[in-house]
Amino acid sequence: MPAAENVASNSPAAPSEEKPKPCCACPETKQARDQCMLNTENGAIDCAQLIEAHRQCMAQYGYKV
Repeated sequence: MPAAENVASNSPAAPSEEKPKPCCACPETKQARDQCMLNTENGAIDCAQLIEAHRQCMAQYGYKV
């Protein structure tokens, strides 16, 4: 069942597993957030949804941002 393996590898680390370093957790949401912040005149105002998505992703790993 390769599909189940792909789902498991994309989900956050289980408590028994070692969590990734903050710099390496949630690369997709981090990149989207950073690109938005760099490419907008209004900064965080226009990027609020991407910022919140990254915060939620980091919280899944136990990080409070």
